[in-house]
Amino acid sequence: MKHRTVMMYMEIGCFVSCLAGWILVSSTLAIEYWTWSEVGSVVLTTGNYFSNLWKDCVSDSTGVSDCKEYPSMLGLPVFLHSVRALSICSVILGFFAGVLTLIGMKCTKIGGSELANARVTFAGGITYLASGFAGLIVYSWWGNKVRSEFVDPNFKAQKFEIGAAVFIGWGGSILLITGGFVLSFFSGKEGLRSTSKKRPRRPNSSATARTRRTYMMPNSSRVTPMPQLVQGSRGGRKIRTTRTTGTYSRDDFV
Repeated sequence: MKHRTVMMYMEIGCFVSCLAGWILVSSTLAIEYWTWSEVGSVVLTTGNYFSNLWKDCVSDSTGVSDCKEYPSMLGLPVFLHSVRALSICSVILGFFAGVLTLIGMKCTKIGGSELANARVTFAGGITYLASGFAGLIVYSWWGNKVRSEFVDPNFKAQKFEIGAAVFIGWGGSILLITGGFVLSFFSGKEGLRSTSKKRPRRPNSSATARTRRTYMMPNSSRVTPMPQLVQGSRGGRKIRTTRTTGTYSRDDFV
């Protein structure tokens, strides 16, 4: 199998992996079970409390549920603002990464030359990595907060457990990071290599030059010193010329 065919199948596999991860991360924004807690006060009545980035909800064993959105955006803690911003950035970065990868993949033939396609695919892989790490920070931060409150004996408020959305987000982030890393690694090896041909270096002397053309090749970046033999011969000519062309008086021969 040719190298180009192998690279094409690899890009397709990484793109499918990243697309699945992006769909999982995007779906967590709408899932209500980021945290949940079950409280049983009476035998026949059980209360379930759950919440996400946007609202708090409560339901009972009869199937009746009631949700309340957060009343004030400016009154929310910095933690919640940061998690919201990172999660939305993860989704946006994943979308643009998918567009770049589709343009640069070898099977689509949209980007142009092979070198341009490889560079566009490399940019898409890096963007997928950024999206995956942003999502991983979100779900790890949220999970650590829930865990620290649950095991803290001095925390008197309602204690919650980690919901299903956090686990789904972890899985999607891992898919994004894995696919983006493989995609950027192989496309970077192909797209970031130097394409400029190296010019032959001008030799230091005519004795080490293979031909006179190589020695006389222009090179403005470096001044080549004259060979020692040539400098001596030119100096000798100058001295002899000075002696023959000089004027002498009659008394110099006495």
